[in-house]
Amino acid sequence: MRTPMIAGNWKMHLTTFEAMELAAAIKNGISTDLNREVLIAPSFTNLQVVKKAISGSKILLSAQNMCWEEKGAFTGEVSPLQLKDIGCDYVIIGHSERRKIFYETDDMLNKKVKSALKNGLKIIFCIGETIEERENQQTYNVLKTQVNNGLKDITDFEMSNLVIAYEPVWAIGTGRTATPEQAEDAHIFIRREIERIFNKHISESIRILYGGSVKAENIDDLMACKNIDGALVGGESLKAEKFLRVINYMTK
Repeated sequence: MRTPMIAGNWKMHLTTFEAMELAAAIKNGISTDLNREVLIAPSFTNLQVVKKAISGSKILLSAQNMCWEEKGAFTGEVSPLQLKDIGCDYVIIGHSERRKIFYETDDMLNKKVKSALKNGLKIIFCIGETIEERENQQTYNVLKTQVNNGLKDITDFEMSNLVIAYEPVWAIGTGRTATPEQAEDAHIFIRREIERIFNKHISESIRILYGGSVKAENIDDLMACKNIDGALVGGESLKAEKFLRVINYMTK
């Protein structure tokens, strides 16, 4: 049985005080017997105050990105050692905004994956196709390439510390959401690809989240799909009431 995860990616939003307030509101709004994991990923500058705000709860803390190097002359970067030191449980790697805006390649992301795992960080690894790739019937090829290259040389044991997030780029921040059928279809393909690369046990146990304009209004339908194990939520995670509704999705 895969434990669902609802993850909030706050991206480049919120001051320190706003982040602390939001984290506290989420903490106070979560039931103590919730049967799913909750994770929030604030900006680097807010990690420490958010860690303090969620202290005593089961909420997981994630960074949004990291460098593959542990230390050195890499101005503006943050290392996995620094993330562990501040109390991060997870790091998001391969978000489409990192791939598209900052030109992060599969090779770079693979190095980040290996470095995060080596340093004891769990990973949300993001993959997904653009609208042009979907319209040109390239969705499966893109997902296959990103999974194979991004997880190159990762061991079966290490895969237990990795979550995959399927994020169709055309649905991120656009208000367009993949239909539950489209999302489920992509998740089935990803799970089969994981089985091909690794084995059936890993493919059945790995969690695959959906990300892309996830909202309080569509979370129930998405989570009704057999192969969707949670959500990576963007803008909706910046509003406590909305994010709590996503966290407390209704099972059908």
